[in-house]
Amino acid sequence: MSLEDQYKLLIGGYCGVLNLDEYELKPYILKDIEEYINHFMRLNPIDDYDYQKKLAEYDKELSLITKLQDALIVVKKINAPIEVTLLLKKKLRILKNQEKDL
Repeated sequence: MSLEDQYKLLIGGYCGVLNLDEYELKPYILKDIEEYINHFMRLNPIDDYDYQKKLAEYDKELSLITKLQDALIVVKKINAPIEVTLLLKKKLRILKNQEKDL
């Protein structure tokens, strides 16, 4: 996986966690993901990558299902509480069931 793909995954995961409105501690998880992204960028500098710009682009570009799937990977990397993983899986299951019904 290229550095750019890894970066996209991290940003997609951030966007996925942003959609967990039912989780009260969401700001803390987002802060942990931001720190993880900053650490990743310090270790792997990628030219022309503006964090806020890419965040806005990916938030529009990626489907909610993709964001949630990315978030599952990212929350595991940051050792987030299992509760976050369960909420992400529940939301994914609901979205996939809604897609089937259409």
